[in-house]
Amino acid sequence: MDNTLNVFCLNTGSNIAVEPGLSLLELAKRLNLDFEPISALVNNRHEHMSFRIYRPRTVRFIAKTEAAGQRAYVRSLCMMLYCAISRVCPQAVLTIEHSLSGGYFCRLGKVVDCTPELVQAIAAEMRFLVERDLPFVLHEVPTAEAIEVFKRQGLTDKVELLESAREMYTKYYSLDGIADNFYSVLAPSTAMVNVWQLLPYKDGLLMMAFDAKNPAQPAAFVPQEKMYKAFTDYIAFNKIIGVDSVNVLNRAIEQGHAADLVNVSEALHEKALTRIADEITRRYEQGGARVVLISGPSSSGKTTTTKRLAIQLMTNLLRPQMISLDDYFVDRVHTPRDEKGDYDYESLYALDLEQFNRDLADILAGKEVALPTYNFQTGQREYRGNTILLTPGSILLIEGIHGLNPELTAQIPDELKFRLYVSALTTINIDGHNWIPTTDNRLLRRIIRDNSFRGTDALNTIRRWPDVRRGEEKWIFPYQENADAMFNSSLLYELAVLGQFAEPLLKQVPRDTIEYCEAQRLLRFINYFKPIALDSVPSTSLMREFLGGSSFTY
Repeated sequence: MDNTLNVFCLNTGSNIAVEPGLSLLELAKRLNLDFEPISALVNNRHEHMSFRIYRPRTVRFIAKTEAAGQRAYVRSLCMMLYCAISRVCPQAVLTIEHSLSGGYFCRLGKVVDCTPELVQAIAAEMRFLVERDLPFVLHEVPTAEAIEVFKRQGLTDKVELLESAREMYTKYYSLDGIADNFYSVLAPSTAMVNVWQLLPYKDGLLMMAFDAKNPAQPAAFVPQEKMYKAFTDYIAFNKIIGVDSVNVLNRAIEQGHAADLVNVSEALHEKALTRIADEITRRYEQGGARVVLISGPSSSGKTTTTKRLAIQLMTNLLRPQMISLDDYFVDRVHTPRDEKGDYDYESLYALDLEQFNRDLADILAGKEVALPTYNFQTGQREYRGNTILLTPGSILLIEGIHGLNPELTAQIPDELKFRLYVSALTTINIDGHNWIPTTDNRLLRRIIRDNSFRGTDALNTIRRWPDVRRGEEKWIFPYQENADAMFNSSLLYELAVLGQFAEPLLKQVPRDTIEYCEAQRLLRFINYFKPIALDSVPSTSLMREFLGGSSFTY
């Protein structure tokens, strides 16, 4: 009697007969793949390489250079960092705060001076972990047992989160006797996580994984002083109000403080925009800042930010007039194509730069100019009688993803420009070792907005997202430090609101699609958040751009 199971491997396009209980790691060795897999999709679920096969399955092994593979690599590196710090400096309290300067910014707590010598010692211990080729061992145990494990290690934030989640079972990893948990799969062993570097930075350190363009080399340091300040200012705000992690946020919601969190978060936005408007006005009165260029990645909230900034400028007795760069798209047939042959709407050259600069020069010269409107259904620019004329006291606001690219407004003197960069710099963490990537925050916003206002389901929004991200990496992020000011459009409470709207949409992603894996990953982390009712969100909130019910017209 044949006791083998059939496994279809998408990497090789072949069926393989395997004995029940074979691990993914053992299967990969038999297949002689041309890469070393860091993890795998099993029926479109992301699994650790220790996963054992007991039923017929479809398997696709994942390289570390893929998006899911990069997440597994970075989270594995995080566990190695935590393990090394536990050995070298047990009194340190590791917090991995956010991505920055090509890496991930980490602090070691108030009682530890993060000196270059200490960073060097931690790196040496991490290299020793790599040399020993230790496994990341996956455990699935009753949650009460996991809580006791984390209590012994003093990880109170994880304990509180698990206690509030009330799940029956919990997965966690162990490495050389140290336990930790992540909402991402880890690598099979430390030997695979062998390209990285640690750099002393500010009052902490930067953990740099491999360079996405050259995986054999660590990522290079990219100066981002303005981004660092934007993050740091918001984190300081979180500490002042005492909410810096999901479990603390959940506790505040359960204790009836949701309205307070919403109000103080919205007030912080308003205060930041007031300061930016005051700086623009000061420069305007000195003869500069005739054009405000507002840029940021997808779903960062540029449109609402522009509208709210306009109100603040009006209170300073200026007359804002607005232009959207989207209206200067070339006709669709002339849109450049990407490497896959699809229209590349993220490209700077999807805009009619010649017409835009000609119109901008005429506007600043005091001429009345006819403004185009781009018809997204027909893929053509139209002129519908809209005009613009700057009068004394007028200021021009231009919103679009390429606003900070010098090539966009190369013919306009710098002193006439004020550049504002908008991004959702998420500063609340799941716990000290699990941050929420800003890209995940923006993707959830986009999933909800596209479903409500563009007729696009979560499946297609997730499918399109890698192309959007590639466009951002090429056309937006390289220019963010050109900004005269940065506005953090994230709100401390927003994931507690977004989660309840994203959850049913993510659950509709079919299991037989590759996007199912991403939908499940997003579901896992939004389920950590207790909900805040939509009616708590004011109509002027930036959140309304994605949720509906805004007092602004879009």
